[in-house]
Amino acid sequence: MTPHESGLPRGTVYGTLLNFQREWSLWAPRMDQDPYKAPPKAPVLYVKTANTFNASSELVLQDGVTEVEVGASLGLVMGEGGQPVALQLLNDWSVPHASYYRPPVKFRCRDGYLGLGGTRPWAQDVVDRLIITVQINGAQVQTVNLSALVRPVAQLLADVGEFMTLQAGDMLMLGTDCLPDGTRPRARAGDTVQLSATGFAPCVQQLVSGGAA
Repeated sequence: MTPHESGLPRGTVYGTLLNFQREWSLWAPRMDQDPYKAPPKAPVLYVKTANTFNASSELVLQDGVTEVEVGASLGLVMGEGGQPVALQLLNDWSVPHASYYRPPVKFRCRDGYLGLGGTRPWAQDVVDRLIITVQINGAQVQTVNLSALVRPVAQLLADVGEFMTLQAGDMLMLGTDCLPDGTRPRARAGDTVQLSATGFAPCVQQLVSGGAA
């Protein structure tokens, strides 16, 4: 079985923050403030835990959550030697929150908060020209152009490799872009969100209210 052939990640999934030029520019004036007082020198990563993996057609909103942010992303599926062997279209759902330096687990790692779309074999030229389209209830709300990365694939892998080793089956997300005003598209119960990109089966999920846990 090749990595992710089952539709679910086989290893650890890592997200990357502040890896799109627009968001970096918007945050730059605040990077010299407390608590860090300088821009991050290494990639800012977080983990999407196994309970978030969601290959179903629904995302159930629990514990009073009424609105979530859409995080269109592309994941690098790692093979032996820490090199990509496949690509996967992803929706990195999160509960809206303000902090990017310390991404809280409770906002990013809720059950089902990583929507899994189609996969295809690794190809650098695919990443370089890929555009992800985000639709909510059939209306286009965002396009994510991977040519606008702060750290393109080779640099991101090299920088991450300086402090950790990616194992076969792990996945490294390239990041999620924001809208011009710094926010991300938001969806509520009853909405259907679709991520599309050439060469990938779309990632389509409907938001369902689950009430309190």
